[in-house]
Amino acid sequence: MNKSPGRGSLLVIFLTVFVDLLGFGIVLPLLPIYAEEFSVDESGLQLGLLMASFSAMQFIFAPIWGRISDRIGRRPVILIGLLGSTVFYVIFGVATMQKSLWLMFLSRIGAGVAGATISTAQAYIADTTSLEKRSRGMALIGMAFGLGFTFGPLLGYLAVPTGVGDPGPMPGYIAGALSFVAFVLAIFALPESLHSDSETAAHRLTLPALREALAVPSVRAILLSIFVCVFSFANFETTLALMIKGRDSVFAFSFRDVCLTFAYIGFVLAVVQGGAVRQLAGRISEGVLAGFGAVAEIVGFGTLMLASHFESVGLLCLALTILVSGFAFINPSLNSLLSRRSDPKWQGGILGVGQSLSSLARILGAGIGIPLLKIDPLLPSFAAMILMAIGLVFIVRGDRMGRDYQVSA
Repeated sequence: MNKSPGRGSLLVIFLTVFVDLLGFGIVLPLLPIYAEEFSVDESGLQLGLLMASFSAMQFIFAPIWGRISDRIGRRPVILIGLLGSTVFYVIFGVATMQKSLWLMFLSRIGAGVAGATISTAQAYIADTTSLEKRSRGMALIGMAFGLGFTFGPLLGYLAVPTGVGDPGPMPGYIAGALSFVAFVLAIFALPESLHSDSETAAHRLTLPALREALAVPSVRAILLSIFVCVFSFANFETTLALMIKGRDSVFAFSFRDVCLTFAYIGFVLAVVQGGAVRQLAGRISEGVLAGFGAVAEIVGFGTLMLASHFESVGLLCLALTILVSGFAFINPSLNSLLSRRSDPKWQGGILGVGQSLSSLARILGAGIGIPLLKIDPLLPSFAAMILMAIGLVFIVRGDRMGRDYQVSA
């Protein structure tokens, strides 16, 4: 008989997600640099596909893992995901040692499949918290993401002890070891949260119900906002490592500099979301907060173009601060607005659509951003700025054209 989940279970979920994201944070900044070094693809298409493969697998497998967890429980799916991450991060280390692009593809595809179980961790939170405490429970996942993305690149930094040269396979092996620690922790300290009398399966979102829920014009506009804004940001996040350390980079950062840059991004994201966004949420409408974030993004992309043109590290740091802060306002605000405009009966499904659109946007961002970078270093930022301006239009439209969902009398 399973132990009853309690407050300790939330801590274990936090730790498992945090440790798993540490591994992800170690690998992400170095992935495009590794791949570029042993790929002869001048167009950047192969590298774009490699970066997109992880999100593509999450796009496909997140709902599949969700349905499986409804049937066999959350705990087994989380354990499978952590064990899979262990295996595929080790394969990543082998790929870097052998300079094998096909092994790199295998590692990222597999890690994407395994990492798609993060949504099951969110379902675990939903199983074990009341409606009143649900948002605080979900905030644990966001906090784990932010902290993992901050400290992961720092561990990548330590993988180059001399400060020069290729880090080799160690980041992959460290990421695999961390995922295995999370796996062992979950085996011994994570009870099942889904009980046999759960009604989860009885309330699945059917296709006709989804069409009816998406028929609300403001919901469609908000979903378009999410897609376009994430698409815009993905052009930046998938090309940044190559922009600051690549064959044609104007900044010529070292591997350790790249890791520190991504750690700074995670730090800014955690501080802004945990500070400014939480303080302003509830006092200022989600539409205004998201709109402010979009304007900040447009300014940030313009600053990033200036940084590249003048080869200024100072302007680069300013641009990164503005861009990450802007996105910290956009993402939670749009998801909150989407939730408020949706029928509570279908909120989970509609929010799932939003997550799927985010994954699809990241796929396209990687597939387009890197080839654009190969043509001209300024093109990804310019394309992202135009896309974010379009996203701002959708944000304003979605905010103004509807109101919060109200139950019919």
